[in-house]
Amino acid sequence: MKTYHALLARLSCGLHELRSDERGQGTTEYAILVGVLVVIAILAITVFRSKIQELWTAISDGIMGL
Repeated sequence: MKTYHALLARLSCGLHELRSDERGQGTTEYAILVGVLVVIAILAITVFRSKIQELWTAISDGIMGL
């Protein structure tokens, strides 16, 4: 019975340490931010596809005309 209580105490202490550990928090926030920016970029490219294609063609024609 003593071993069981000691094990529960160690497990409780370990879980408390994990909850208070914030070392990876910044990395996670940056990953979420980058993910949101990628989704916004994909949506913008999808919505403005024709305008982007026109712009790309104009740039390409301008380079070829040099």
